[in-house]
Amino acid sequence: MQCPNCNGKDIGKIGSQQFYCWNCFIEMSVTGDELTVHQVEADGSLSSLNDLFTDDERKLKW
Repeated sequence: MQCPNCNGKDIGKIGSQQFYCWNCFIEMSVTGDELTVHQVEADGSLSSLNDLFTDDERKLKW
């Protein structure tokens, strides 16, 4: 898997179908063959970053 934000491969699994990029600190969830991308806020809540990426950029790249 490759991070759509930094193109890094330092991805950790944090749950079932949930991943975390240790390079740019974003959380990703897998739905089908597409990623849902979130930023973790200081209070622990998640803010969607999907609008920053095209559908093609959010396709899984194994």
